[in-house]
Amino acid sequence: MTAAYTSHRLTEDLRSLGLRPGDIVLVHSSLRRIGPTERGAATVVDALRAAVGPEGTIVVPTFTAANSLTSPIYRERTRGMTAQEIDAFKETMPGFDPATTPSDGMGVVAELLRQMPGTRRSAHPQTSLAASGPKAAELTRDHPLDCHLGEASPLGRLCQAGARVLLLGVGFESCTAFHLGEYRLPHPPPRRYDCVVADGRPVGGNPGRQWVWFEDVALDDGDFARLGAWLERRRTDAGASVVRRGRVGGGIARLLPLADSVNLAVEWFKEHRTG
Repeated sequence: MTAAYTSHRLTEDLRSLGLRPGDIVLVHSSLRRIGPTERGAATVVDALRAAVGPEGTIVVPTFTAANSLTSPIYRERTRGMTAQEIDAFKETMPGFDPATTPSDGMGVVAELLRQMPGTRRSAHPQTSLAASGPKAAELTRDHPLDCHLGEASPLGRLCQAGARVLLLGVGFESCTAFHLGEYRLPHPPPRRYDCVVADGRPVGGNPGRQWVWFEDVALDDGDFARLGAWLERRRTDAGASVVRRGRVGGGIARLLPLADSVNLAVEWFKEHRTG
């Protein structure tokens, strides 16, 4: 039986991969694929903090889909319902509150970091990001409703700040950074999004809710795995791999520069997204 990984061991693995003190890093992770750890997700968070040090900032996706009428989760949960049943279901959907709403499907590491003291979270009701470290407030301070993951979002600021992306036990299909490349295409297709948010006004003793809609780029991660496989074969001008790959705990991890990866994603999208 494999012994539980310690935060010290995971920190060594992260440093061997190339994570450095002072780094700003956007982390996507799967605790299950990392393997058994001494204290679950807390061991991973401690290792990340040790690897980037007190001057580094850790960012995680804290996306929410359970409050949306336009998400796959909503379509799955309402499949086969009558119109009356759907109306009743909509009345039970929680309004997004950046202070309290849990993330959906982002993993236990991201969810633990979201809840930690000092963590800051952006206010977008669908694609919020949470950050811990000296750059947290700066990175998450504004997140326009009609800019899921574009230049005006925290992801755009991460790109400007020279952040790196860490895929910790997950594949490129989870690489949020690629979405910024979609915004940089000449004419990205738009779509409508609908969701419910908490508006702070008490109704019958419970927090009030408000339905909002907005138009933004139609996000599509269906080809991110193919894009990532292509990116992994790319080399920098100096001949090094764009993507650094290694083991962290029992899982495969990848470390890549956010800005360069987005630029290369735009190049790939222009060639392969012809529809």
